Amino acid sequence: MDPIMLARLQFAANMSFHILFPSITLALAWLLLFFKLRHRRTGDPAWAAAYHTWVKVFALSFALGVVSGITMSFQFGTNWPGFMLTVGNIAGPLLGYEVLTAFFLEASFLGIMLFGQQRVSPRIHTLATALVAIGTTVSAFWILALNSWMQTPQGFTLIDGVAHVQSWWAVIFNPSFPYRFTHMLLASGLTAAFLVAGLSAYRWRRGERSDELRKTLRTAVTVAALLIPIQIFVGDLHGLNTLQYQPAKIAAIEAVWQDERSAPLLLFALPDESSRSNRAAVAIPGGASLILTHRLDGEVRGLDSFPNAQPPAAPVFFAFRTMLGIGVLMLTVAWWARWQLWRRDTLSPMALSALLAMTFSGWLAVLAGWYVSEIGRQPWLVQGLLRSSDAASAVPAPMIAISLGLYLALYAALLLAYVWVLFHMARKAQGAARGDDHAPSQPIPHGWEA
Repeated sequence: MDPIMLARLQFAANMSFHILFPSITLALAWLLLFFKLRHRRTGDPAWAAAYHTWVKVFALSFALGVVSGITMSFQFGTNWPGFMLTVGNIAGPLLGYEVLTAFFLEASFLGIMLFGQQRVSPRIHTLATALVAIGTTVSAFWILALNSWMQTPQGFTLIDGVAHVQSWWAVIFNPSFPYRFTHMLLASGLTAAFLVAGLSAYRWRRGERSDELRKTLRTAVTVAALLIPIQIFVGDLHGLNTLQYQPAKIAAIEAVWQDERSAPLLLFALPDESSRSNRAAVAIPGGASLILTHRLDGEVRGLDSFPNAQPPAAPVFFAFRTMLGIGVLMLTVAWWARWQLWRRDTLSPMALSALLAMTFSGWLAVLAGWYVSEIGRQPWLVQGLLRSSDAASAVPAPMIAISLGLYLALYAALLLAYVWVLFHMARKAQGAARGDDHAPSQPIPHGWEA
């Protein structure tokens, strides 16, 4: 395989593994702060128990995120030296700001969160939790500022092939940053909410009815039900921004080959690069034009309008529909579960099964969205400025293939271990809850014991 493609696959594999954990910790830190504040305000031990359970999940996720992030950063030197040579004056400081203002903050106060509850005052422990939550958000701010700048670069000038900053404000707050940052914060909120709801549903199905579990499950379902419609709205705004600044990406998302008025919205199709057409298409006439231009006869530019910078249509097309489909499932399950909790203060076996099945749905949606964003930008590494082929190293393909295989094997093992430990933690939390004095408020339906 081509060494550039192998290098891209290796970075994608590392990033795919890494992004799973910040997508949890970014929002889970704020959920922990909510649990902490509720306990301080009400004195209810159930909130303290919820904090105690989920701070362990946060610590495990944070550790894996740090390790995978360090590994990923090595590839800037090994596989993509041209990236830092060309845009290092911008990427270097932004990555440095992330470490100085966010990572040190998180790492320093995480120790107090984990081990200081009996050693510092409740106020200091709450402050430590708040600072960790702020740190995770600031970290996402800088990383997404850099990624957004790579998508819609602004505020720089090119001198002898090297980018130099003219305005840091324009670099950081580039045209796509507000949408991308908000979209990621909401995605993390949904990822954490469905993780908490799914593992809570797992404990409920095993017969637990503790106050901690009830409060945690209700909180997670409520957060998911509130965030998903907002995410759909922000996603639409993000799409309109992409249409303005990255029309080739939109053409790939919609599999539009030639400029077209009244472009159909493809519910399903098999994009064919060779024939520049879509096979087995199921479409809503004029739907794409209506969504993108707010007019049924609006014109949507096709991929043939970008002969020297065409992203591959099929992976972008299917990744986008995967993300969209998961979003619809999230909306359905979250609202259904929240309606049941409002009506009966309990969940049916089918709703519990749905929540359990959706435990890691946030991961799938985040990965699909990231693939749309990054593959849809190709062949550019920095849109309109630096091509991937111009930034790649001269490392031979066999060397990259060997390291890629090792990475994949290691990440698969770590991911399986992580998921196993999460369910092990859920079983331990259930066992600890058996010692409380909160008896089940209703009998367990037949079959739930399994």
